[in-house]
Amino acid sequence: MNYDGVEFNECEEVYPPAEDTFLLIDNLMVQSGYDVLEIGTGTGLVSICASLKCSSVTSTDINPYAIKCAEANIKLNNRDNITVIKSDLFDNINGKYDLILFNTPYLPVTDEEHVDDEYSKAWDGGENGREVIDKFLKQAPQYLKENGTIQLVQSSLSDNEKTIQTLKKLGLKAEITAIEHIFFEDITLITAYKA
Repeated sequence: MNYDGVEFNECEEVYPPAEDTFLLIDNLMVQSGYDVLEIGTGTGLVSICASLKCSSVTSTDINPYAIKCAEANIKLNNRDNITVIKSDLFDNINGKYDLILFNTPYLPVTDEEHVDDEYSKAWDGGENGREVIDKFLKQAPQYLKENGTIQLVQSSLSDNEKTIQTLKKLGLKAEITAIEHIFFEDITLITAYKA
């Protein structure tokens, strides 16, 4: 498969690139010289696209299948400026970044619907769709460089306004910078930076 000139393969047990992935890629705020961190890299497609325009990318995922998949796709595209790390959010991350990217697990999932496997971690946002988003928001600012930016994808089902208000309380300027309407929800890209 190919998106925006980047070749990639989908892998079993790994969230395949979809509208939310492409929304993030099409609106990446990457510049040359940037050090970029992607949380939840999946197939690695977003990281590969970012790596074409920046100095370095650190790609993480909690899913071991995603780690293997991303590594294979990185190799397929001959990218040598991407490091892949298995990490639950920021657990294994040191250092600060110019840009932090995260296509969050944003779907509200009840206890009855919850499945405890690697694949569902890509989209299972807990009861209100915010379980992972809120953890991410608490930690992310301390990994940002002085003029750093966060770009995160979530859904209108998981309370965009709460995300924006939380980011503002953390001292960041935040706004919705892109929207894609799909079925019964809006997929939104929220961009935040140190004001």
